[in-house]
Amino acid sequence: MAAGKSEVVSVRVEPPIKAALQAAADREMRSLANMVEVMVIAYCRSNGYPLPGVPAEALPNATASKPKAT
Repeated sequence: MAAGKSEVVSVRVEPPIKAALQAAADREMRSLANMVEVMVIAYCRSNGYPLPGVPAEALPNATASKPKAT
């Protein structure tokens, strides 16, 4: 997905948020960084935010959805 040099983003989150992010990344066999990227793309697409520089074919099925009830 990255066309050039990546940007660094550093964020501080509560431990339960990091654990949830790690669990999601593990489930999809992704790194934490890639999972964040996938989630941001899905959120932006589902809420109509433009993604200049991100090709439409990048993560074509990435749309945010509500978790399924169990």
